[in-house]
Amino acid sequence: MQNKYLFTSERLGFRNWIDADIPKISRINLDAEVMEFFPSTSSPVQTQEFVARMKSMFEEKGFCYFAADKLENAEFIGFIGLCEQTYEAPFTPCIDIGWRLDKGYWKQGFATEGAQAVLDYAFGPLKLDTILSVAPEINLKSIHIMEKIGMHKKLHFKHPKLLDNERLVNCVCYEIRKNSNAGDLLSTQT
Repeated sequence: MQNKYLFTSERLGFRNWIDADIPKISRINLDAEVMEFFPSTSSPVQTQEFVARMKSMFEEKGFCYFAADKLENAEFIGFIGLCEQTYEAPFTPCIDIGWRLDKGYWKQGFATEGAQAVLDYAFGPLKLDTILSVAPEINLKSIHIMEKIGMHKKLHFKHPKLLDNERLVNCVCYEIRKNSNAGDLLSTQT
């Protein structure tokens, strides 16, 4: 069964998306608690478009926000992976790391474990040099994960896609480089 995965961590397998994932990620994207730090939940149509974008990105780039399964039972738990970002910001275009898990899998270390495995894959087989991660300043859970996997704050910025959302517009960008240390990072801006 593990051969269907591009790579694994201790408890998780990472793979490209399949159509059977759409109703599962749609349920996650409709959960207001999961989507607390987004402007709104995602409709089933938006989720279907997201999965199509991820499949296409994987075919073109060799990465995407990977579908993540628990290895013990192949149960889909959400996504953890990489995505090319091109919105207008001081650090784009870039490749970011992100995650979204069914809340039934929160507080069990899956996001941190999975994000570390994704970084290992990014810096190893994918031969990427720099990975960023972005979150609203109020999303302390995601920021905590960024810090746990060795990322360092690069800058504060107003997210161009959230300018009409006072609660979410102020964001932070974290960075990690292959074989990096804090001295390699650009100075923090406000």
